[in-house]
Amino acid sequence: MRCLSVLLITFSIAQSCTTSVPDEQNPAMAFISDSAMVVSAHPDASEVGVRILRAGGNAVDAAIAVQFALAVVHPAAGNIGGGGFMLIRETDGTTSSLDFREAAPLASTREMYLDEQGNVIEGLSLRGHLASGVPGTVDGMVNAYQKYGSLPWKDLVQPAVDLAENGVRLTEKEARGLNAIAESLEEYNSRPPEHLLKTWRPGDQFMQKDLAETLKRIRDLGRLGFYDGVTADLIVAEMERGGGLIKREDLAGYRSVWREPVYTTYRGHRVISMAPPSSGGIALIQLLNMAEPFPLSEWERNDPNTVHLMTEAERRVYADRAKHLGDPDFFIVPQADLIDSAYLALRMQDFRMDQATASDAILAGEFIAESEQTTHFSIVDEQGNAVAVTTTLNGGYGSRVVVHGAGFFLNNEMDDFSIKAGVPNMFGLLGGEANAIAPAKRMLSSMTPTIVEKEGKLFMVVGTPGGSTIITSVFQTITNVIDFNMGMQEAVNFPRHHHQWKPDTLYTESNGLPAETIKHLESRGHYVRERSSIGRVDAILVLPDGQLEGGADPRGDDAARGY
Repeated sequence: MRCLSVLLITFSIAQSCTTSVPDEQNPAMAFISDSAMVVSAHPDASEVGVRILRAGGNAVDAAIAVQFALAVVHPAAGNIGGGGFMLIRETDGTTSSLDFREAAPLASTREMYLDEQGNVIEGLSLRGHLASGVPGTVDGMVNAYQKYGSLPWKDLVQPAVDLAENGVRLTEKEARGLNAIAESLEEYNSRPPEHLLKTWRPGDQFMQKDLAETLKRIRDLGRLGFYDGVTADLIVAEMERGGGLIKREDLAGYRSVWREPVYTTYRGHRVISMAPPSSGGIALIQLLNMAEPFPLSEWERNDPNTVHLMTEAERRVYADRAKHLGDPDFFIVPQADLIDSAYLALRMQDFRMDQATASDAILAGEFIAESEQTTHFSIVDEQGNAVAVTTTLNGGYGSRVVVHGAGFFLNNEMDDFSIKAGVPNMFGLLGGEANAIAPAKRMLSSMTPTIVEKEGKLFMVVGTPGGSTIITSVFQTITNVIDFNMGMQEAVNFPRHHHQWKPDTLYTESNGLPAETIKHLESRGHYVRERSSIGRVDAILVLPDGQLEGGADPRGDDAARGY
C-alpha cells in the first residue's frame, strides 16, 4: 500500500475536486468517480481526504486526514477525545483491523455508577467527567500511520489545523446541535467553553483556536503531542477539577491494538468486519447467515416476509450480544461458536414465518462446547486499497465536557459498559459479566466497519453511526445491494427498520414501511413503532466497469467526493 510521494500539500477547501455532484434536490442521484473516492459525514472532511489521495497518499493517509478533519467540522461525533475501529483491505486482498476503542481508567471500579443500595445513579455514566474513558483516536491514527502511512505525518494533520484556525461554515444541523447543548455545556464544564456558548446560525463561521493549538502539537509531536506534555497536562487538570478518573498513567499507558478481522460468506460474497471488542462484526455475520437460507431476492424489500425474517434474526443476535460479547483481553469471547453455521441454524429452529417470537421467550444461545452520535467514513484509493473507519464519542458531543485550553470534547463511552446487569445503556442495550467495568478494559461497541469482496475483488465498503442501530443498518444496506440489486445510493437512501431484542419493539423510520406491511406485521404479533432516522450510512460500491459509486446518507450532511 505504501506510496513514496513526499509532496507538500496545500489546501483550499472551496476548490472542487469532484467529477460530478449529486443534485441537492434529488439525493437519490448516484455519485460516480473513476479512480478514488471518500464518503464521510461532512463535505469539508471528504474534500480533505480526496486532496490527500490526489497528492499521492494512500487510503490510510486519507483516513487519518479525514479523522482529524472531522474532529473540527463535525464536533458531535468527529473526535480526538474518543475512539473507534479501522478496517483495511489492501489491493492484494490482505486485510487488517485496528482497535482504537477507549479504555476504562485504571481507577475505575465495577460499581462506580451505583449508590450505596446498589442502584444506578441516573446520568452519572452519561454526562460529566466520570463518564469518559481514556481516548484512543490519536494513538490509533499514529499506529495506522506507522504501518501504512506514506505522505509526511504533518501533511495529514495540517488540513485539520487550518480548518480549526480559519473556521468553517456551520451547517443547519451543526448550528442546531450546538444550540441544543448550550445548557449542558454550562452545567458539566468546570470552566464553560465560551467559544461554544452563543446562539449559532447556519453559515456562521465556527473557529476553534484552542483545538487548533492541540492539533498543532499532534502535528509536530505525534503521539506525544496528545498523551504527554501540554495536552496531557490539560486533560489531567480538567479531570481533577471535575472529579474524573483519567490520570497521567492512563494516557501514557493507552495503546491501540491490531486485531484479526472476522469473516464470512454471503451468497458468494466474502464479508470482512470488525472483531471484539466490537460486537458489530460477529452480529453482522450472524444476521447474514440467518438470512441466507431464505429467498430474499424473490420478495420485495418491504415485503412483510422480509421485514419479519430480519426482525426475528435481530432478536436472537442481540440476545447473544448481551451475554457473550465483551473485550477479548478480559473475557473469553466464544467467537467461533457464535458464527458456527450449526449454532446459527439452531438459533433459528423456533422461527415461524407466520408468528413473531416474544423477546421474553428468547435467551442467549448456549453452546454444546462452549450516538447515536457516531460517524463513519469509507475510502477507496487509486490502487484499490480500501479503508472503513467508524469512530465515536458515544452520545452526541460525548460527555459534554470540553477540555479547557485544549478545545475538544471528551467521550462518554463508560456508558457502553454494563454498569449493572439488566440495566440498559443509553441505547437500550443490555449487558452482563462479559461487558462489566474493569480497569483498562475496553467497553463493548456496536461499530461495524465492513468490507465486502466479490469474486476475490473489492466490491463494497460500508459502515454507519447509530448506536445500537449500526449493526442492523449495515446488514440491511448489504442485503439491499446483494439481494435487491440496488445501487449504492439507493441502498443507502432506502428506509430502515430495527429490532434489538429488548425492548420488544420493531422500530421503523417515519413513513418507512407501507401501511399494509405494518398491518401484516402487527397481525403476526410485532409491535411496530415509528421513530426518527436510523443511521447515516456512508458507503462505496465498485461497479462492474470498475468505477466507484458513493452512497452518502441524505439523513445528514454527508458527502461523497472523488475523481
